[in-house]
Amino acid sequence: MANQPTLNERAQRLADYAVSQAAALRIQAQTTPGGARLIDCGIKTPGGLQAGLALARVCMAGQAEISLVPGDITGFAAPHVVVATDHPVAACMASQYAGWQITVGKFIAMGSGPMRAAYGKEELFDHIPGREQAPVAVGVLETRKLPDDAVISYLSEALNLPANKITLLAAPAASLAGNLQVVARSLETALHKLHELKFDLNQIVSGFGVAPLPPVAKDELGAIGRTNDAILYGGRVNIWVQTEDDQLAEVGSKVPASASPDWGEPFQAIFERYQQDFYKIDPMLFSPAEIVFHNVKTGRSFAFGRTKADVLSQSFYG
Repeated sequence: MANQPTLNERAQRLADYAVSQAAALRIQAQTTPGGARLIDCGIKTPGGLQAGLALARVCMAGQAEISLVPGDITGFAAPHVVVATDHPVAACMASQYAGWQITVGKFIAMGSGPMRAAYGKEELFDHIPGREQAPVAVGVLETRKLPDDAVISYLSEALNLPANKITLLAAPAASLAGNLQVVARSLETALHKLHELKFDLNQIVSGFGVAPLPPVAKDELGAIGRTNDAILYGGRVNIWVQTEDDQLAEVGSKVPASASPDWGEPFQAIFERYQQDFYKIDPMLFSPAEIVFHNVKTGRSFAFGRTKADVLSQSFYG
């Protein structure tokens, strides 16, 4: 059997394709003096829905199908972001999860995408398969400004790769593309929560998630609020597992966002209540509103949680 391409190589192909369609996607690629490739998907460029889909696909290293479907919130038409994968751990945890905070001087960005698997220093990789030695590295940065040379040299050293082997795609959450790629994390939040609850992720066979796409917020704080609300109050996830029924019955009720005492009002209100300190918020809040487990071993299904349309309406249209 021929060698399978690494997650980073898969993401690189998608990034190359996006660059070949740059004008249509309203994105812009540039090369830094050191040779790194930066793809602006919504900082100085307008980007758009298609750029957002491209960004989310790169972020999941091509291991998931991502699409937009019609839906509604309290009677208003609202597109929903759908994610489907047969490689949930690789797509969501080894690649998409925003587990690498990149801080260099005054530059701060949440780093996601398969470059995390090449870096492999997060404790998460001690529990899941995914660390890889790849000939290239591809990352997604949620940021308002493009990384400078200092950021590139930090990443080059951390990844043990020359700058010309690094591709970074960037967009703020308050942009069309950035907004969409954050909402494409409904399934990822469910897997992360299961991991926190000590559920063995290797039992997960396939995953499907859907969450409403909020209107683009005018600033980053508003965007953090709306994109979190989309998942906490509107995210619906199906997971196919091979495990024992009693294990699902035991863990299931702890998975949805409603299991957290902080659940119930728009995220921005929760954030303000904790003086805008993310680390004071109950970490168990961050998960989809609803989760359904299908046990392929026994043929039984277990459903937990509920969506909350009134909070979504208040957050998106209030």
